Amino acid sequence: MKVSVLNAVLSMPNGMKQAHKVATRFPLPSDLGAGRTKHLSDLINEVYDEAESGMWKRKGTRTTPGEVERLLRAHALILAEIEGVLVGSVNVNVMSDGIGEFGMLVADRNYRGEGIGSALVKHAERWAREHACHTMRLEILTPCHWTHPSKEFLRQWYARIGYKPQTTEPFESMYPELVAEARHEVRFQVWHNPWPECLGMFL
Repeated sequence: MKVSVLNAVLSMPNGMKQAHKVATRFPLPSDLGAGRTKHLSDLINEVYDEAESGMWKRKGTRTTPGEVERLLRAHALILAEIEGVLVGSVNVNVMSDGIGEFGMLVADRNYRGEGIGSALVKHAERWAREHACHTMRLEILTPCHWTHPSKEFLRQWYARIGYKPQTTEPFESMYPELVAEARHEVRFQVWHNPWPECLGMFL
């Protein structure tokens, strides 16, 4: 099992900084227990409830323990830990034509600023390269007629790490069963991060 480690800096009560490590890895059999899958499902929903506040009529709709278990069994989730504590995850998959994709990126709110998101994205990008991808793709769900502060933060963060907006896709055609759950009209913004050094392999 490959484990990636990224140094993180944690704030201490006395104002000093203590370096910790963010370890990222794919699932182990021990991650499939009912308590573990529920904990991860709850973490994902809590993060999304805050990040998409005001966009949905009810909370806790992003995922379920059953879906999390399915993704864990498929090795489609990368997990992040600090000192053995599960603090984040990201979903990865390979699309067609050499494009990888990540989504459902979350970091525990109690560990903000520790580099969890960066560690997960780096692992996801490295995984995509290992699977012969030349481009990484992500989607940001945004309101159509107003600016959400969390989504604006994400757009700026993704732009800083090399992603650029490409197109928009209608939410209703992708998830028609969830349209009634939305408080407002929403859409997906598709972002790409191409890797020129890999693109030549597909030409």
